[in-house]
Amino acid sequence: FFREDYQFRCLVESTLPAVCAQKKTGSRIRIWSIPSSSGEEPYSIAIYLLEHWPDIDKFDVELISSDIDTDILQRARLGCYSPRSVQHVKPVLLDKYFTRQKNGDYQICTELRDSVEFTRVNLSEMADTRSYRNFDVIFCRNLLIYFDDLSRRKAAEVFYDALNPGGFVCLGHSESMSRITSLFNVKKFPDAIVYQKPEQS
Repeated sequence: FFREDYQFRCLVESTLPAVCAQKKTGSRIRIWSIPSSSGEEPYSIAIYLLEHWPDIDKFDVELISSDIDTDILQRARLGCYSPRSVQHVKPVLLDKYFTRQKNGDYQICTELRDSVEFTRVNLSEMADTRSYRNFDVIFCRNLLIYFDDLSRRKAAEVFYDALNPGGFVCLGHSESMSRITSLFNVKKFPDAIVYQKPEQS
């Protein structure tokens, strides 16, 4: 949980304010987290928004998280984690959002489990990604480093198509969209570098 939390700080302090400047109060904001793995990232995003984003009640936030592995998606939906997995979660947040299980694991609360929609997606399959549209922010951290050059370009095109004009992609700290494609503009915020789909595209 909360790996590279400076990117979550960037989300609430810079990225979302830029997105919301183009939206009316009450509008929907769509965030896509891929790969979901066992759910730590999307749940971290949800908790961070609840704890640190003052405008969360002004917008309808939709959080989608996807992976290619159906077994890992089922684990994510269940939301049970070992003490090691939650070691960076502050005790006050553990008490607030998790329930200690008899075996020592921690299960994330029902409200948060219900707030994330987990879906199976293969980024390399056009039929899988065609319906993923109108997102404002995409988190894809530490996945593209495992792709070859062609697969990276295809994934970048998927993200481009999935984003609203002016939307943002957040990659892992060792990844650079600029080395993959020229589709996105580099946006240097105080806390992190993100990649923006041009507002006129």
